Amino acid sequence: MVDLTDAEKAAMREAMKMVAEIMEEIGWQTRFADLSEPQVLTLIEVAIGGFQDAMREIAAATEQHSPKVPF
Repeated sequence: MVDLTDAEKAAMREAMKMVAEIMEEIGWQTRFADLSEPQVLTLIEVAIGGFQDAMREIAAATEQHSPKVPF
């Protein structure tokens, strides 16, 4: 396992919320082994997309507080 930064951990928590929304649609009682391929791919896509979106937002917020010097 890798050592995650605080930003990455926060992004994972945000992604988890999005995955939970999909699991609500699928049904929490559904075993992972019973998911169809499209359902698994959707979960993966949502998890990755949610993580990337959260990291972008975190980076933008961080940049606003400490703008980079242009030289």
